Amino acid sequence: MSDLRPEDRPGLEKPPEDWVSGDEPMTGAQASYLETLARQIGEDVPADLTKAEASQRIDELRANAGMQHREGDTTSGS
Repeated sequence: MSDLRPEDRPGLEKPPEDWVSGDEPMTGAQASYLETLARQIGEDVPADLTKAEASQRIDELRANAGMQHREGDTTSGS
């Protein structure tokens, strides 16, 4: 099994606005993670976000909480 990282495979990660399924409702995992992050930093998040919007909001909340993107983190979608 190979241990390729996303940076080893250009084009593997697309910006959320380019996702084919980006306009679909956020996943349960995204909703749960957003709720956890928002609670930790005392912010509210809308319940009707798309997958792409949820991914972007997760990135924003993680930055506000002083967290960095983790390798293999799939909660922000794709």
